[in-house]
Amino acid sequence: MADNSIVTFGTARSLLVDSSVYDSRIDETTKDFVCDDVEDRLPKVETRIVLVGEASKDAKLVNALQAVRVMEVPVVKIRGAESCPEEKMMIKSIVNMEITIPFIITDNIQEFREEENTEFETVFVLTDFKSSDYRDLYKRDNRIIGPPVVLRCVLKEEPIPFSCRPLYSTTMLNLSLCFTGFRNKEEMKNLVSLVHHMGGIIRKDFSTKVTHLIAHSTHGEKYKLAVCMGTPILTPSWIYKAWERRNDESFHAGEEDFRTEFKVHPFQDCILSFWGFSDEERTNMEERTLKHGGQYLDVGNERCTHMVVDDNSVKEMPYCSSKNVFVVKQEWFWGSIQMDARAGESMYHYVKNVSPTMKKTVSLLSLSTPNSNRQRRLLRDTLAQLTKETEISPFPLPPKRPSAEHSLSMGSLLDITITPDTCKAFAACPLPESSKPSKSAVLPKKSARWQVSKELFQTESNYVDILNTVLQIFKLPLEKDGQVGGPILAPEEIKTIFGSIPDIYEVHTKIKSDLEDLLRAWSEEKSVGDIILKYSKELVKAYPPFVNFFEMSKDTIIRCEKQKPRFHAFLKINQAKPECGRQALVELLIRPVQRLPSVALLLNDIKKHTSDENPDKMKLENAIESLKEVMTHINEDKRKTDGQKQIFDVVYEVDGCPANLLSSHRSLVYKVETIALGDQPCDRGEHVTLFLFSDCLEIARKRHKVINTFKSPLGQTRPPPPLKHITLMPLSQIRRVLDLQDTEECVNAFALVVRPPTEQENMLFSFQLAGEETEKCDWLRTLCRHVANTICRTDAAEIIHCTDPDSLQVSTKDMDSTLSKASRAIKKTSKKVTRAFSFTKTPKRVIQRAFISSSTPDDKKQRLSSENHSTSTLTFSGHRSPSMVKLTSTFERKYHTFSQSTSQLF
Repeated sequence: MADNSIVTFGTARSLLVDSSVYDSRIDETTKDFVCDDVEDRLPKVETRIVLVGEASKDAKLVNALQAVRVMEVPVVKIRGAESCPEEKMMIKSIVNMEITIPFIITDNIQEFREEENTEFETVFVLTDFKSSDYRDLYKRDNRIIGPPVVLRCVLKEEPIPFSCRPLYSTTMLNLSLCFTGFRNKEEMKNLVSLVHHMGGIIRKDFSTKVTHLIAHSTHGEKYKLAVCMGTPILTPSWIYKAWERRNDESFHAGEEDFRTEFKVHPFQDCILSFWGFSDEERTNMEERTLKHGGQYLDVGNERCTHMVVDDNSVKEMPYCSSKNVFVVKQEWFWGSIQMDARAGESMYHYVKNVSPTMKKTVSLLSLSTPNSNRQRRLLRDTLAQLTKETEISPFPLPPKRPSAEHSLSMGSLLDITITPDTCKAFAACPLPESSKPSKSAVLPKKSARWQVSKELFQTESNYVDILNTVLQIFKLPLEKDGQVGGPILAPEEIKTIFGSIPDIYEVHTKIKSDLEDLLRAWSEEKSVGDIILKYSKELVKAYPPFVNFFEMSKDTIIRCEKQKPRFHAFLKINQAKPECGRQALVELLIRPVQRLPSVALLLNDIKKHTSDENPDKMKLENAIESLKEVMTHINEDKRKTDGQKQIFDVVYEVDGCPANLLSSHRSLVYKVETIALGDQPCDRGEHVTLFLFSDCLEIARKRHKVINTFKSPLGQTRPPPPLKHITLMPLSQIRRVLDLQDTEECVNAFALVVRPPTEQENMLFSFQLAGEETEKCDWLRTLCRHVANTICRTDAAEIIHCTDPDSLQVSTKDMDSTLSKASRAIKKTSKKVTRAFSFTKTPKRVIQRAFISSSTPDDKKQRLSSENHSTSTLTFSGHRSPSMVKLTSTFERKYHTFSQSTSQLF
């Protein structure tokens, strides 16, 4: 079918009112449209370029025009419809035409007043878009371009472009801008003109076609949409600066390096105040507020627009007179920095949590009955209640009848241990409604081997959760595509920080699953060592690459946090999440460094409670050796000699300190001087020193009397140890740390709820801090953090509990009174008497047997009869017994010394 169309030239702006048609480059469409027969039908038109005024004096521009041969010309094609030829339709387009007339130089633009003449397509080149010549040409709808357009066309070998508006340069070519927050119309009009002169497009409504948002403030829907869509948000200075560089034909305003300088800061137009933060943290946040375009004032100032609250520590809110202040959580502050844009306040609005008042614990001292058994039972109940929240069990609780609370006493409930067997027994054989178990009925208690194996599973489960937190909360978001504001870290930095954490997570997930299966179907013959041996090769493969380069990982985190504010904000946001327990990423990443030594210690503890006949004993030894093999692959350079020296000092300072305290993976954290307030782990009033290590707690008391000095194998004499070892307790045995409230009868005290694997009930160790150099708050916080690290938990704050000392029968009153000192002296003396009894009896029997065995049968009979008589009339005088004739002089002196001291007491 013949194409009955006519091609004409658009001579006036009326044909080009829709600027979006021509602002997009459609050269290829033009080529398709302009076929040979159409070109033959084009009317003859002269294309020319006119240099006006100062433009003709630019030698570089004149030379460039000699190389220009083609320009774009707008045309309108009038085509008849196939169904109805009478109806005409116009199709606008652009065609490339050769420049037929060389450039013309003029100082008088009045010579070219042919705006209605379609025989010419004239392009005027001006250097000043504020001159009178420019205004005259603009009023007549002439095509106006600047020298940079010509120079760029020569550089790119492109035709002179067509624009329905004056085009000075292509600095903003292909950029689509939208404005928000402007109230000055003159400023807005000027900015729009500059954008058009540089080839940009202005859109009234924000959409996906907008490439940049020019914002005067951080308010409004357009700003929020731009943040959500990741559209760059820039200040008006970006346009002004781009206009200053308009003569650089190789420059484009869309370059990221250029526009970064003009980003709208997240706290622009915001005046912040901070509440509930430490002085150090508040100073840090105030500095970052200024750095990100905001201001800060004191809380309560009427000019403040936002009050940022530490939602983890604030208990009471200050009075705020202004109702227009946004009260937001600190996550809003750090989230805004991370996104590099102001976050929406509604998502982070702070609402004070009103927690229900804790039930007041019944004071044991206020009970009317003097029954000591009942007091001990209620104390046991109190400790069980305090540790209830920290007990972790992978097994479901047994089904309980509605009347169970009334049918079972508290004492019998405390005797029930939740085990896999008891859970199955409860589930399979529920008690009939009519039956009521007696108070004395208790389920069989599990062995210490099961208890330690359960502890191994619990710590493994917590460890896997921590690794999962590192991956889900930190690593995956950093690797995610399409991050608001662009990638926070480079891929190589992410790889350096996290290393082989995914491999470690994978192998420990398998170990956790196998341990859970083992405990659910527990028997003493089950092998724990097999599980570790099963994955020993995977452990060797996964751990050394991470541990050996942990220092590099830590340094990368510190460096990126200092140099990249968005990464610092990212860490702050995630550190405040419950999954992280307010721990920094470095503190979480150190867990793999500590995990294998902890597992080895637990396996060694399981081996202690495993009989020699059990095949698992040998497998446990092999498993421990396999872990040591893994640790030998770790560079010796990673081991800290300073920490080892401190441990040796403790060993020399404490008499009887266990040798297993020495470990290459253990370090001394804290040393605290205290006074014992209870009967455990030593007598009340004893001066006790607590040595907190990274995974255990050494408890030692002050020696009562120093007898002699210590002589080393080299013959060197040094002072005797001032402390006596009481117990070395793994931190995993601490179920709860109690911060005892200060009262008239109890000051500066704390307690530990402890449960060793060999015990079925909780034990209470209570102490009073001695001296003022130790802050109780810092000490307890440090202790809880290392307890949480040992059992692989992140919620260290949940381990500490503030309670009334009266409920635990703890008091510091009369600790320094004469009566109290006399009472302690009597206890110490009575213990000496007990030791004297046991000391005199045991050697006496042994030596008697030896003497009798060397005598004749007749002598034996006579001596046995005399011994029976002497035993009935035994006294503790200085008289020498016949059975002592074989003693050495040294032993005799010691024997008479003890005998004399005891006889004086009686």
